[in-house]
Amino acid sequence: SVGVHLPETVCFSTCHLPSGSISSRYVYLKELDPRGFVIYSNWGTSRKAADVNTNPRASLAFWWYEVERQVRVEGKVERLSQEETKRYYDLRARGSRIGAWASEQSKVLPEEEGGREVLERRVMDVEKRFEGKEEIPVPEFWGGARVVPEMVEFWQGRESRLHDRFRYLRDEGEEGGWTIERLSP
Repeated sequence: SVGVHLPETVCFSTCHLPSGSISSRYVYLKELDPRGFVIYSNWGTSRKAADVNTNPRASLAFWWYEVERQVRVEGKVERLSQEETKRYYDLRARGSRIGAWASEQSKVLPEEEGGREVLERRVMDVEKRFEGKEEIPVPEFWGGARVVPEMVEFWQGRESRLHDRFRYLRDEGEEGGWTIERLSP
């Protein structure tokens, strides 16, 4: 991450079926393990939750301007276990844990009811609920998801737009195996 601002920032894209409507948003990659790329979110009310419920596939796109590199990932989405989610959740700042409870992610905050003030009241209510308690339980609607890669493409910018591109395709015939292809820029 030499000089790269927030290298863990990734564009997470999903597609809702049957409409085929595509949605992208920037999230933080929180873990990379042998099985895949892990993010955390609200899986009860968010747009990404609705999309993944109808189509458990997603793509990730990292772009590091400072080093003129990108990585694209496509694969299946699987939810993390409650134990895996709790391990990460318990490391979050108290305000982030409160926020997980208070935010009905992606739902409208009606201006006639106060707009932003609705959210702020919810935060105050949750703070009161957990006042004096260090341990705040993981909300049942909140958790981690892993994008299990089937394809990973590495892109390196080069002079005259003659970029280097390598695509790794999961080789189902060989455990842990990948087929590597060089692509034209």
